[in-house]
Amino acid sequence: MRTPQRLRLRLRPRLRLRSLPRPRLRLFAAAAAALALVLTGCSGAPDDDNGGRITLQFQSLAWQKESVDANKELVKEWNAAHPDVRVEYVQGSWDSVHDQLLTSFEGGEAPDIIHDASDDLADFAYGGYLADLTDLLPERLKSDVPQRSWETATFGDGIYGVPFLQEPRVLIANAKWLKKSGVRIPTPDEPWSWQEFRKITEELGGDAGDGKYGVAWPLKEPVSATLNLSLSTGGKVFHRGADGKVEVRFDAADQVMPETVHHQVNSDKSASSSTLGMGGSDTLPGFFGGKYAMVPLGFSYRQQIVQQAPDGFDWQVLPAPAGEDGLTQGVSPQTLSIAEDSPHKKEAMEFIDFLLQPENMVRLAQGDWMLPTGTEALKDPALHTKKNDWATGTALAEHLRSAPAQSVRGYPEWKDKVATPALQEYYSGAIDLDELRRRLVEDGNLVLARYQR
Repeated sequence: MRTPQRLRLRLRPRLRLRSLPRPRLRLFAAAAAALALVLTGCSGAPDDDNGGRITLQFQSLAWQKESVDANKELVKEWNAAHPDVRVEYVQGSWDSVHDQLLTSFEGGEAPDIIHDASDDLADFAYGGYLADLTDLLPERLKSDVPQRSWETATFGDGIYGVPFLQEPRVLIANAKWLKKSGVRIPTPDEPWSWQEFRKITEELGGDAGDGKYGVAWPLKEPVSATLNLSLSTGGKVFHRGADGKVEVRFDAADQVMPETVHHQVNSDKSASSSTLGMGGSDTLPGFFGGKYAMVPLGFSYRQQIVQQAPDGFDWQVLPAPAGEDGLTQGVSPQTLSIAEDSPHKKEAMEFIDFLLQPENMVRLAQGDWMLPTGTEALKDPALHTKKNDWATGTALAEHLRSAPAQSVRGYPEWKDKVATPALQEYYSGAIDLDELRRRLVEDGNLVLARYQR
């Protein structure tokens, strides 16, 4: 399912991936861990009492039953076929993973195989806590995952995670409402433009005064949605110069999506202002109750809709609006990484390769109601069915690109201190476009400059 928002602990900016020493605390901890290995043995090391069998710890962030079951079943299958390399399933949590990993890295107790998301890897990659997988990746896996996905886990000249699940943003629509209105129904081959989307939301519920709206935007966390959907109009926001430094710009291409939302809420009255501070799940009761014709959500929300929608509620998945770059949008896939301190990187990669065989990747995708990154897995007939609109989401896979902020140092601070409050105020109508631009660019570049000295 979708990747919940995580709390982040800032690390000191580092200038180059491989040129700086690790913190002394980490060196001390690593030495202590090595001594503990000699004295007592631990996970990740051969166990002499078990004939030299290796035990690897796999920390999974799967949290819903279908996904947890799929992961545990695959671990069980691996262990049955590999008696000399046992994998131990460890349950982690999206809510605390960043801080928990940082603590375990510093203490020399990190799991061998780490489930995370690509937008959480930069600090760990630049900090030297994750292994560079470039020379460990088997050719099958390297060629099966497309380059656009590898870019999400590439930092400097190394690859620090294997992207395996991804989630496009889509429009979840009240099918009965749309059919009754007579509006053109978009498809991946013929999507709405942003201009058409605005016009249609007006037709569906604009300024009616009856408490019904054409769209509900859940923008409690507005930055990711804004940046990722703006890729369709050619928006980039972050621009890297020849010297490698990044600057923030807010050009015409970056403004299309934000302006659309701003007008829907403040002038067209086709979008509910009350949902701007909501998370996606918070909008579902109103959606089921006929208050909103559409809600932009992650593809995995289909599971909640299947589970929670009242009997007879007719819904469908539509592609997000398209711009001059078509249906392109940014994603931050879920990833599998290997700890730099793991003494068994080769065996850890062999397990990852097993876990991400095409048929297994499909099982993981179905468990999370998301899309696999692998080209072979994406061909599976189970992901091209009309039921639950799998086919619509799968058709969007080729348009998914690395989220704009993936490798920008200082992005978390820019997001939290500058972009989130500025966008929230703009969408609500508290500030205008010029003030939004000033804050994103001027205030934003002051933040990024501290990370690029």
